[in-house]
Amino acid sequence: MSSRVERKRYASRTLTGEIDVTHERARRSLAAHGCWLMLASSAAVHAQGTSSPSSAPADLPDPRLEHAVETITPTTVERHIESLVSFGTRSTLSAQDARALAAHRGVGAARDWILAQLERYSKDCGGCLEVKTDRFTQTAGERIAQPTVITNVYAVLRGTDPGAAQRIVLVTGHYDSRNSVNEDTTHEAPGANDDASGVAVSLECARVLSRLRFPATIIFLAVAGEEQGLYGSAHFAHGALEQHLALEAVLNNDIVGGDRSAGQDANIVRVFSEGIPATLSAGDVRRIRAQGLESDSASRELARYVAAVAATYRLPIKPLLIFRQDRYLRGGDHASFNEEGFAAVRLTEFRENFAHQHQTPRTEDGVEYGDLLKFVDTGYVARVARLNALVLASLASAPAPPGEVMLLTKQLENDSTLEWQASPGAGGYEVLWRATAAPDWEHAQWVQGTRVTLPVSKDNVVFAVRALDAAGHRSLAVVPAPRR
Repeated sequence: MSSRVERKRYASRTLTGEIDVTHERARRSLAAHGCWLMLASSAAVHAQGTSSPSSAPADLPDPRLEHAVETITPTTVERHIESLVSFGTRSTLSAQDARALAAHRGVGAARDWILAQLERYSKDCGGCLEVKTDRFTQTAGERIAQPTVITNVYAVLRGTDPGAAQRIVLVTGHYDSRNSVNEDTTHEAPGANDDASGVAVSLECARVLSRLRFPATIIFLAVAGEEQGLYGSAHFAHGALEQHLALEAVLNNDIVGGDRSAGQDANIVRVFSEGIPATLSAGDVRRIRAQGLESDSASRELARYVAAVAATYRLPIKPLLIFRQDRYLRGGDHASFNEEGFAAVRLTEFRENFAHQHQTPRTEDGVEYGDLLKFVDTGYVARVARLNALVLASLASAPAPPGEVMLLTKQLENDSTLEWQASPGAGGYEVLWRATAAPDWEHAQWVQGTRVTLPVSKDNVVFAVRALDAAGHRSLAVVPAPRR
């Protein structure tokens, strides 16, 4: 939950090896993605390609995925959070030496415990997970007095399709914690909600999804150094960029404990998403302004996808889409991925109790302070974990989003023609559109081919295209660029 800080040159270890890098903003213009089918259109179309079925495959729950997420329960979630809290403090600045490890206290002990959980899941699935660490030394900075070793822990569930395995979706939470004083590494910093709850989500997703196989790859990540300036996630995201990983979507869960206090809504989880990415060129920003696509960044469309999955599976938790990157005066690890040009969103409980965050446990004037397990609604965390698992599995099951989606603007006309590159494994496509003032997709037209002309004025709507496989798994949607 730390504020964003400027990250400077550092010696680092990437996801696969050690390099020396200069951290700069990546100038990446990613295609925007989105997904929410609300109303099928009956408009007549002219499609180029093979003859089309009368309609797209139904957008129905996948029974295999439904069954898998049923095993995520309040009890399994509570075990994770209770174990993380038991380390006393997980401050990034706390001791990581042999004495601290033997005493089962501090961030190093928490790191080793997370690693052991992922290794156990891998053993249970016959070695299906590649369990790894991303370790580096962070130089001294505003909230780090001296060079500090930071370790991210993660597991890779490699995709089964050689062509699709390079596509990656990722879930993360931060396992470090803090109390009232950032430099305090001795007093209790339980961090039950912030962010043992998010790590519990990553672990539960790893536990249940490792029992299944998917065409694309899924990464289950737990980062450290968040409270001091998003250092762990910044290192991992920059490594992903350096290695040209096809990181398609990032789900960051931070404070998803459903704090048990007045005003909380246990049926809502907020999903924050950035608008105009910082990585866009000045020309791209001008184009977005001209076309009115300020609400169609890759991250914003990923947020819509999260909401669509919740609706498809009729989950008892409703994503509330917040169209801004994060809360006022706060920050989160999804921002590190945004800074590198990746689509990333933050999931957070509906109403936070700040007396239960960044506080040394104590009671003053009748108010109990501290991020304690007793304030966490483990049923709420379980519901959020199920949502995450279904989003990851849906994306990893679907074809890749169509490439090079274009909206033809060669002449003045009231019809709209779109064309795109075929997506491997796709059985067809849906062209989506909505009124420019509408928050979600309102219409969809099934197309089997890579070009379509619709009797809809491009001046009045926003278009997108997504790919579907024969079973109805839908990709993220791509908003077209104009082509004259």
